[in-house]
Amino acid sequence: MLKDKLVIAIDGHSSCGKSTLAKAIARKLDYVFIDSGAMYRAVTYYALKNKMIVNDLIQIEKIIKSLPKIDLEFKLNRITKTPEIFLNGKNIADDIRKPEIANFVSQVAEIKEVRQKLVSEQQKMGTNGGIVMDGRDIGSVVFPNADLKFFVTADIETRTTRRFEELQAKGVKISIQEVQANLLKRDQIDTTRIESPLVKVHDAITIDNSKLSREEQLTIALDYIDAIISQN
Repeated sequence: MLKDKLVIAIDGHSSCGKSTLAKAIARKLDYVFIDSGAMYRAVTYYALKNKMIVNDLIQIEKIIKSLPKIDLEFKLNRITKTPEIFLNGKNIADDIRKPEIANFVSQVAEIKEVRQKLVSEQQKMGTNGGIVMDGRDIGSVVFPNADLKFFVTADIETRTTRRFEELQAKGVKISIQEVQANLLKRDQIDTTRIESPLVKVHDAITIDNSKLSREEQLTIALDYIDAIISQN
């Protein structure tokens, strides 16, 4: 398979650095980066804005009925050189990173019909290869035949610190205890849900980046990618 046709799947828990790695690989190889998590956050954002989540209760049937009205698209930011997600024509790349979205995204992602819609769209995006996609079910469900699969992980303390600092930089007021509680809650939901739970598939390469720099993590991944390319 040619270099520009590889499909690379990256899975892992929240705030483990999988998106950072995916973006870096895409830039290095001039691939298309697809953030599948952003798609689930976008649906969650839509549900919140349209009062389908009220008093912490998710109105599943209303979300399901609204799915045909949800149009998602990625557009390249010419300055950052990374794709940003648009919901019905509106750029919501920053909006979907707020704590209120994180509080409900795992529950929304449990909905079978939501997953079916987004998985179908993700598979279409990868039809011609040359992509890097990260999420929680990319190697297991979306692209089970991906050319290369990575499972990125980090200890909970590292993940909490990373997420807390990210939110602090954006001016979000939240305690580090709240951040960790949210991550642990999402881990529990993501790994135990019936529809496409987060799992490490047998042919995925594990990268524990708890003590790795971004550059070290990228180097490890690129070594595996080069090995795959050299076989073709």
